[in-house]
Amino acid sequence: MRASLKRRIIDVCSAKIAQKGSGVGLSFYAFFKNENDDPELLMEAAEWWILTHRLDHFEKARKIKSMVEGVD
Repeated sequence: MRASLKRRIIDVCSAKIAQKGSGVGLSFYAFFKNENDDPELLMEAAEWWILTHRLDHFEKARKIKSMVEGVD
């Protein structure tokens, strides 16, 4: 996973947790604007989420943050 995507995921998860609490859920779409301005990055996130880890559509932000922080 590229460093910019990793940082974006951690930042978004941290903000959501701070805003809504540790039980907040999100999908990988939460890391992107409504415009599809970087399809390769979107597909990288989707592949990590769906194909690599077989995650549900919505997952707890704290779980995703923890997973990403453990990625080299």
